[in-house]
Amino acid sequence: MPHVYVLNGPNLNRLGTREPDIYGSTTFDELAADCVATGQALGLTVTVRQTNDESELIGWLHEAQDDGAAVVLNPAAFTHYSYALRDACAMLSAPLVEVHLSNPAAREEFRHTSVVSGVATGTIAGFGVDSYRLGLRAVAALLANAE
Repeated sequence: MPHVYVLNGPNLNRLGTREPDIYGSTTFDELAADCVATGQALGLTVTVRQTNDESELIGWLHEAQDDGAAVVLNPAAFTHYSYALRDACAMLSAPLVEVHLSNPAAREEFRHTSVVSGVATGTIAGFGVDSYRLGLRAVAALLANAE
């Protein structure tokens, strides 16, 4: 089965308690379990990780590149300013789908710009935890079309 990394940036470990009116009430552990189950249903092996450390997230992107794995990435706050993260994403040779629980374009102006989306295969935002399910479906379709 193809391997997909579902990588998450800062503060996503606080899902369920952090601004539930924006990010929902699903906890990170529930989200991770849902991603694994969705991946299995799609014929994918899914590894879910979260970090508040930019360096660690970049290291995981390097690992995904070395493994030839696709990535579903919620860069969180790094979305808007981390050129180091963008450069790591640009190295990926497998599909990269950027996901967001909320719709950044409908929020504060500083959230309107993503430095990652320009190197992503596609972006899915504003559908809550369904953004991840849709991201995994997109990866599965992209991988199937590449065969």
